[in-house]
Amino acid sequence: MSLAIDFIDETEKVTEEEFQLLEELLAYAARVENIENDSELSLTFVSDESIRELNKTYRGKDSVTDVISFAMEEIGEGEMEISGVDHMPRMLGDIVISIETAEKQAEDYGHSFARELGFLAVHGFLHLLGYDHMNPEDEKRMFKKQEDILKSYGLER
Repeated sequence: MSLAIDFIDETEKVTEEEFQLLEELLAYAARVENIENDSELSLTFVSDESIRELNKTYRGKDSVTDVISFAMEEIGEGEMEISGVDHMPRMLGDIVISIETAEKQAEDYGHSFARELGFLAVHGFLHLLGYDHMNPEDEKRMFKKQEDILKSYGLER
C-alpha cells in the first residue's frame, strides 16, 4: 500500500465499505500527487461539537466546519524542523471530518454520503500537501485538482 491511513471513528457511524472507499481514494490521490510509498496520515471522524472545539482551539473560529487538516510538514512560528528522520515514513498529518456536517451537506448537495466523505477526505488531503484556497487563484487550482481526482477515480456527483 502506498499510503498508510490510521482511521479513528469517534462517532461509530462510518461503515466498513466507507473506510474501504476512503482508503482506496486517498491511495489513488497519493499516486496522482506522486507521494512517496509508505507515507502516513490519520483520518478521524467526529461530531459537530468536537470539530467546533478543534476549530475554536486551533483556528480561533467558534463554529462548526466540515473538515480540518493539520499538516505535519508545516513549520509554525517558533517550531524547528525535525532532522535525522530520513529513514522514517513521511507523516503527512491529520484530517478530521465532522460526520454530522458531512451527512447534512450530502443531503443539501443531492449526492451520496460516500461522495461527500470522499470529497472532504480529498480536500483535507490536499491541504496536507500544501494546497490552499486563501485567494481566488489558489482556490481555483485546489478545487480543480480536487474535482480532477474525484472524477478520474470515478466518485462523481
